[in-house]
Amino acid sequence: MSAFGRNVKWMCVLLLVSFFGGAVPGRLCADDDAKSDPAAKPTAAVKTEVPASETAQMAGVSKPNLHAASVALSERASSTSGVSGSTTMSSDSGSTILDSTNGPVRPDEMNAGLSTPVAAETGSGVKTVAETEQAPAAGEAPANNQEPKRRALPAPLDGVFPSTDYLGPTPLIGVPDTDPVYPLTKALWDIAPALKKARIKAYGWVNAGISVSTSNKSNIPESYAIVPNRLELDQAVLRIERLPDTVQTDHVDWGFRVTPMYGIDYRWTTSQGWISGQLLNHNRLYGFDPVEAYALLYIPHVAQGMVIKAGRYISPPDIEAQLAPDNYLFTHSLMFTVDCYTQTGINADIKLNDHWSVMAGIHAGDDVAPWNAAAHPTGMFMVRWVSKSNNDSIYGGIDSVNNGNFKGGHDNLQQSNVTWTHRFNEGGTLLTSTEAYYIYQFHALVGGTVNNGPPHAWFEAVGPGTLIPGNAPAIGVVNYTEWKFSKRDFLSVRPIDYLVDVKGERTGFATTYASWTVGVTHRFNELLSVRPEVRYEYAWSARPWDNGTRRGQLMFAIDGIARF
Repeated sequence: MSAFGRNVKWMCVLLLVSFFGGAVPGRLCADDDAKSDPAAKPTAAVKTEVPASETAQMAGVSKPNLHAASVALSERASSTSGVSGSTTMSSDSGSTILDSTNGPVRPDEMNAGLSTPVAAETGSGVKTVAETEQAPAAGEAPANNQEPKRRALPAPLDGVFPSTDYLGPTPLIGVPDTDPVYPLTKALWDIAPALKKARIKAYGWVNAGISVSTSNKSNIPESYAIVPNRLELDQAVLRIERLPDTVQTDHVDWGFRVTPMYGIDYRWTTSQGWISGQLLNHNRLYGFDPVEAYALLYIPHVAQGMVIKAGRYISPPDIEAQLAPDNYLFTHSLMFTVDCYTQTGINADIKLNDHWSVMAGIHAGDDVAPWNAAAHPTGMFMVRWVSKSNNDSIYGGIDSVNNGNFKGGHDNLQQSNVTWTHRFNEGGTLLTSTEAYYIYQFHALVGGTVNNGPPHAWFEAVGPGTLIPGNAPAIGVVNYTEWKFSKRDFLSVRPIDYLVDVKGERTGFATTYASWTVGVTHRFNELLSVRPEVRYEYAWSARPWDNGTRRGQLMFAIDGIARF
């Protein structure tokens, strides 16, 4: 509490600066109101594809299992103590300011896709796809004053949000690449025009944040801002990719994506077998993780198109994503904290028509490499539906299913998810999205995946937890309600976030959790944004926070994202 008291004053100053920044720096960087909204540029997809003993082995691995053995806690009263992003709102990438693999925003909100360039954000250094002559489809620029060709329903959501499309696979078939051309890509294209011709892009972002918390040592099971009262580098990301043109239907096309990341967020994306020793053997605060590394093959003549993806990719189902630009808020829901982050395998997404698509695949298990001793052949099947009115979408199915046995010191999550999203107006400026899941596995350990590293203040629950005979289930539900209230700002409310960890396998504590969060995102331009928020969380029958010493936690947090 002393740290909280010392920092609350200057934290409030930071919050005020971030809000007033919309009126001053935002205006200084912005174009005239008559010009395109910079925040309404193509957005990237969603997380469809976005850690260990006492408090939670959670911080320990894959998707941190808040590993906290009750026995260990009693022995150390002061101890307590986490894994990907792509494009369709629960896919991999995506944010207006981010990537917009999923689709373009409306022509009045963006410059991308116009054959005649529209003035870009002053001083942003970012040019749109059209301005750099990157073809939105099949290498050809669209007619004047028309958005890029799109072999799908119109983008339903406003471009200020992390994605203009509903949650789904990444990339969405029939949706053109309308992401802005960021400064690094432009520089590389100027130096090597062959990269531009091949549509190969390189870009990234730096994301740093701070929380002023009532906890003193650790915010876990909150994620990702696990270190209280101190500025930290959450993630520095470089992405290199080529997206296949899935709008055209006359030839096979290919693509790839590589997304390495460095920062404290690696704790949550770590997959056992993928350079995982830095977390699972050393419990380091900072680390490196190749979050995404996959190849894409587009075959147009299977139904209305099929995309095969092979490699390591972000788990498809969630509203939230592992990569910062793809999220509505800085911090994550409790239920997202303990489900699957990435998978390594192969899957196929098939578009049946504009309203239905299906995805099926096989992978090595949640957050584990195929060559690791903890790997299991695991099935996956997802279905996506969008209503005729384009006002509703449902995306869900089986994310992971196999024999369900805990193996190799690592979780073997059996997970099923469903997400419903509804927009309240045609402009897509007011929407709500609700997700629920059921997770289980057999003969697991309290706290889940084992972190064998030394204890540190940010995560003390290392070592294996107590064996749980039989089934160890967890149930989660979360809601996000989003409202664009100005040209560059939107309000995010997370009024529902419940996690029922029935036997303590996911977090180290057998209890019911809840959190409530309100935040604002302000986009200064295409390159810079900030996200202040207020969060309170509570556990009904345990003390999970601050290394097993607190029943609840209040937090003021703010982060910034700088794109390059």
